[in-house]
Amino acid sequence: MRLLIIEDEKSLAEAVREILVAHNYAVDLRFDGKSGLDLALSDTHDAIIIDIMLPGLNGFSVLEEIRAHGISTPVLLLTARTQTSDKVRGLDSGADDYLTKPFTMAELMARLRALSRRRDTLETNTVVTAGNLELDMSTLQMRTSKQLYSLTLKEAQLLELFMRHPNSTLSVQNIVDRIWGYESDATERHVQVYVSFLRKKLALVDTDVSIETVRGVGYRLVVQVTHGDGEGDSPQSRVTHGDGESDSLGTG
Repeated sequence: MRLLIIEDEKSLAEAVREILVAHNYAVDLRFDGKSGLDLALSDTHDAIIIDIMLPGLNGFSVLEEIRAHGISTPVLLLTARTQTSDKVRGLDSGADDYLTKPFTMAELMARLRALSRRRDTLETNTVVTAGNLELDMSTLQMRTSKQLYSLTLKEAQLLELFMRHPNSTLSVQNIVDRIWGYESDATERHVQVYVSFLRKKLALVDTDVSIETVRGVGYRLVVQVTHGDGEGDSPQSRVTHGDGESDSLGTG
């Protein structure tokens, strides 16, 4: 399980991370609201822990921005505040749970397990859609209105990960951790090979979905936006494809 902790008390955050890592969690730390929000929007996590009293951008604002971007990752709010109004505001902003300081690690890990079960329940829907592409995990088949194509299990798992996080850049390490597991021997080469497989198969089903390489970081799935004149625009960024050539996309 991969976590993001946004907490400005560095000693507390690092102590919590040390214990969680010992229990086989992967943990990213950020110590202020802005950098925490940037990572939450650009990467994927199984759960996010946010302290409300953050410098600059407070925890409520970080949470509201995360939800405004359509990210449904479970969020646990962490704070020394005990007022009911704060708890209500946090829950109304999209928090899944609330933990008041001081707390025990046993309670924190129990709440994380509950969030994980809740996330797994939300993701039991076996059909995922992005653009005109539909992926059915029960049959390992992807389809558009014109074509249907079967995938291997790993190909389907990788495509599902991309489709559940459209337009989000997924780092190579994140992909390895999510698809092959934290303790696997899989490398960047494994990811490259399976992305190549997926690209070839996506080309066969006439889809508006593509997987782009973000140089030095990883990959992301984008949906081509088609205008009335038939021309398409992709989300703004600098990306590279598997052949190493780069495209400058929409600079505004």
